[in-house]
Amino acid sequence: MKLKLVLVILFTMIFTSFIEAKENKKENKKVEVVNSVNSIERKEFRAVWVASVGNIDWPSEKGLSISEQKQEFIEILENVKKWNMNAVVVQIKPAADSFYPSKYAPWSAYLTGTQGKDPGYDPLKFMVDEAHKRGIEFHAWFNPYRVGITTDTTKLSKDNIAFSKPKWMIKYGGKLYLNPGEPGVDDYVVDEIMEVVNNYDIDGVHMDDYFYPYKVKDQEYPDQSTYSQYGKKFYNVGDWRRDNVNRLIEKLSTEIKKAKPNVQFGISPFGVWRNKSTDPVNGSATKAGVQNYDDLYADIVHWMDKGWVDYVAPQIYWNQGFSLADYDTLVEWWSDEAKKTKTDLYIGQAAYKVKEWQDDNELVSQVEFNRIFPEVKGSIFFSYSSLLENPKGITSKLMEGPYSKKKKNETICLYL
Repeated sequence: MKLKLVLVILFTMIFTSFIEAKENKKENKKVEVVNSVNSIERKEFRAVWVASVGNIDWPSEKGLSISEQKQEFIEILENVKKWNMNAVVVQIKPAADSFYPSKYAPWSAYLTGTQGKDPGYDPLKFMVDEAHKRGIEFHAWFNPYRVGITTDTTKLSKDNIAFSKPKWMIKYGGKLYLNPGEPGVDDYVVDEIMEVVNNYDIDGVHMDDYFYPYKVKDQEYPDQSTYSQYGKKFYNVGDWRRDNVNRLIEKLSTEIKKAKPNVQFGISPFGVWRNKSTDPVNGSATKAGVQNYDDLYADIVHWMDKGWVDYVAPQIYWNQGFSLADYDTLVEWWSDEAKKTKTDLYIGQAAYKVKEWQDDNELVSQVEFNRIFPEVKGSIFFSYSSLLENPKGITSKLMEGPYSKKKKNETICLYL
C-alpha cells in the first residue's frame, strides 16, 4: 500500500512538472535547472566602477611610476576576483583626455600630473590584458561632453579640443563642456570612442549620468544662441537638447554594432527617469529633485525602446524606504521598463553611502531584493575604493552572503 502511494505521488510530481514545462514552452520561456552559486556567478553581472577623475580609485595619485600604477591596478583586479565579482568599469576618458595614445585627445593629467605628458606605456592595453587574464570583463567608461573640471584652460594641453574647437565650448557651473547642440560634436565624440572600440579588446563601452550637466542654482545653461541657430524646428529647447543626445546615442550604437557586434554598449543614468507628478502615466512614484528626461535631457526609456543600448544601470543611490526615492520602488519601475525591451538591466549600487545608512546590511538587502526580479541581471558598485574600505564590513557580508561560493548544493530554476 505504501509503495503504491509513493508511486502515485511520484507520478503526480512528474506529470505536474511535464505540464508546467509545456506551459512555459507555450510562453516561449526556457526553464533551466542550474546549480545556484556557480550559475548565478556566470550569469549575474557583478561589476565595480573604477573612477580616475580626481584620482578617486586609480591611479591613487598623479605621477606614480609605471610599476606603481601597474601594481595598483593588478591589486584592484585581484580584489575584484576575491570578492567574487566579474567585471570592472574603468574610467579611461574622464574629460577631454585619455588613458591611451589617441589622435583625438591628450594624455590624462591623472596619470602623470601634466595633461599631454606620455606616461611611458599604454595603460588601457595593460588593463584590458590583465583583466582578461583573470576572466574579468573590461568595460571602458567615457564621459562624452566634459572637457575640464574647471574653466581654467591654462592647465590643458595645447592639443586639447578646447583650443582647436573653441566654438564648441560651454562654461557652466565652473566647468568646461562640449556643447551637444553644435554640429560636429556628436561625430567627434563617436570618433574618439570608436578609436578605442577598433583598437582594443574591450568588452563594453560605458557612459554614466553626465549628458547635459546637472543644473546649477540661478545659472542658465548658456546655449541660447546655438538653439536659436539650430533648434527652430523643435517645439522647445528641451526637445532640442534631448534630440542632440539622442542623435549621439543612436550614432554611437550603430557604429559599435557595425564594427564589433559583441561589444556591449551600456549607460548608467541617474536613478529617476521622471516622477509621476511630472508624468502621471509613465513616471515612477518618486519625488526626486532631478529627472533624467527633464533636467539632464537623457531619454533613457527611448533608447531602450529603440534598442540602442545593450544595458542600463540606473544609479539607485538611495536606501530602501527613503521617502523621496525609495530603492525598492525604483528597482521595480526599471524592471517593468526593461521587461518591455531587449535591454539588460543592472542596478548601480551606492557602496559609498554605506556609512550614512542606518541599516548596516542595507547593501546586502538591496542585492537580495534585486534578485526577485528576473529583469535585473546584476549590479555595479560605486566605487572600488568604497568596497576596499569595507565599511561596516559590507564587502565581507557580500562575499559571505549573496556573492558566496559556499552554497554549492542549492538548486534554482532560471526562467530565460
